[in-house]
Amino acid sequence: MTSIASLTLEVADIAAADRFYTAFGLGAHVRLRASEVPATGFRGFVLSLTVSQPSTVDAFIGAALDAGATPVKPAEKSFWGYGGVVQAPDGTIWKVATSEKKDTGPATQQFDEMVLLLGATDVAASKRFYVDRGLVVAKSFGRKYVEFASASSPVKLALYGRRALAKNVGVPMDGTGSHRLMLGSDAGSFTDPDGFAWEAASLATTL
Repeated sequence: MTSIASLTLEVADIAAADRFYTAFGLGAHVRLRASEVPATGFRGFVLSLTVSQPSTVDAFIGAALDAGATPVKPAEKSFWGYGGVVQAPDGTIWKVATSEKKDTGPATQQFDEMVLLLGATDVAASKRFYVDRGLVVAKSFGRKYVEFASASSPVKLALYGRRALAKNVGVPMDGTGSHRLMLGSDAGSFTDPDGFAWEAASLATTL
């Protein structure tokens, strides 16, 4: 089954990005690559961390803000749980959330799951595209949301309507240029209907 073996963010300043992701607690989970390809506004994707409890959400959000992230949506309770959104200095939008509304232990900076949410112009068409390339659907809600089985992948892939995804994290949906994102996989190199690029996992370099 096809899975994501690596996730590479293309950044203008690798040293600065490395300092941020180390402080954020994700230095071992995110690969970085130098790139000056222009991009403006919403890049069409969101990285989401699912954690165990509200205090762990606060720990991640606090670490991100202390390391230079910009607050997008403050961490707060909602009907589904507790969460917040920040934008890293390199422009990547991160959502940190839990379905729990009360703490059951001390805060940590450990996450249960990392999910890559790709904003799709046509969720159904993108779903067909990925199924044709070996991904297996785990959950599907019509043309609104699709989640693929992650197997042993460190990153779970999901599709979300682009407009709905931007609204969910509280940013305008407008954006141009590069997604500044590269996905490494055992499925080889290809580009999906929304311009997200995949490459052979061995080509990615961790920095």
